[in-house]
Amino acid sequence: MPRTIIRSAPIIACPLTPRPIIPFRHPIRDVSVRVPASKSVTNRELVLSAIAEGRSRLQLGPLDPGDDVRAMRQALAALGYRVEWDQTFQVTVHGAGVTLPHATAAVNAAEAGTVGRFALALAACAEGETRFDGSARLRERPLGPLVAALRDLGASIDADGMPLAVAGPLRGGRATVPGNQSSQFASALLLIAPRMAEGLDLEITGSLVSAPFVDLTIAALAKRGVTVDTSSSDRIRIANQKVKARSQMIPGDATAATYPAAAAAICRGTVTIENVEAHAGKGGQGDVRFFELLEEMGCTVARGRGRVTVSRIGGLQGIVANVRDCSDVFPSLAVIATQAATPTELGGIAHTRLQESDRIAAVAAGINALGGRATPFADSIRIDPAPLHGGIVDAMDDHRVAMAFSILGLEVPGVAIEGAESVSKTFPDFYAMVRELGR
Repeated sequence: MPRTIIRSAPIIACPLTPRPIIPFRHPIRDVSVRVPASKSVTNRELVLSAIAEGRSRLQLGPLDPGDDVRAMRQALAALGYRVEWDQTFQVTVHGAGVTLPHATAAVNAAEAGTVGRFALALAACAEGETRFDGSARLRERPLGPLVAALRDLGASIDADGMPLAVAGPLRGGRATVPGNQSSQFASALLLIAPRMAEGLDLEITGSLVSAPFVDLTIAALAKRGVTVDTSSSDRIRIANQKVKARSQMIPGDATAATYPAAAAAICRGTVTIENVEAHAGKGGQGDVRFFELLEEMGCTVARGRGRVTVSRIGGLQGIVANVRDCSDVFPSLAVIATQAATPTELGGIAHTRLQESDRIAAVAAGINALGGRATPFADSIRIDPAPLHGGIVDAMDDHRVAMAFSILGLEVPGVAIEGAESVSKTFPDFYAMVRELGR
């Protein structure tokens, strides 16, 4: 009797449906919201806690800090560090001190640039080999200059980009990184400089993008008792020295705060972000410059102690601004600019073409898909006034593009976001926050 062969149908992965954004029917009614703990601060403090002498506790607050912070925690565990994480998002790191552990597993940096760079430098401090990899997009993002610097400092690395294997220990000494691609190259080296036998003499060549993030790194080191020599404008020196353990509350993320603030600017009304310090200062989160630019566009900004309130009553005006030092906020500024009476030009953003997406292209395409007039250039974007209509915006799997256009959809009926799930990278509770704005 012949056998009957039953072949199952092939499984075809269905793309996720674009997420429709329901517009608000009224201006925002003096709503208060919170944003997650700063990813930039948290991931720096996790690395410093790992190499510190003693136990550090980092309190991240009530909101999920997102995939990038989780990836850093998992990277530290793979590198042999003891990290505890409870349901209240308190992270306890048992610092290794002088004797750094051996890696116990490969590191998957996923989509996180900070993990791919900071954890790579940390792995190079220890003896033994560690394998690194990440998402397809992370494999495309710049890494070569950091690899070259780590080799100069004593590491053995078998490739110039991911996937790769790194082996230490680093001896330290002189290193050079370019400033025009990412500030994370410099920060990665500075974070582990105190653990190199010869310390670090770092030269940053060219104009540094996102310079406040390097200041943030230096401030984090100083708060842990590390002496940093910044007497030269283009050289930073750190000797071999102890890193103190530290317990602290991580501040709210200034970049995440741009989204509820943008909602006030676009939809009119008033929004208070309760856990963000918006006063500009050296060593703070540089993206707070966004609030100064909002004021130029016609919003009112009230800066309190650990909180900031944004209001809009009248019209908006376009601006011309170089945002090289706070480029992560340019998608938020761009969607606000679609509601302005005059054109906006945002420059100094060429390096954002190499982030989670080609952000200049993605933002321009999103605005134009909704009937707007956005012109992308190599290092800038121009937005001219034009009436908008509904449509699908492809966020290109970029969390910042997805969040910015979701906010625009609160004013423009019929907007849907393809790739909305990417918000989990830094703001898993983003859409719950949006619902709070509409109360």
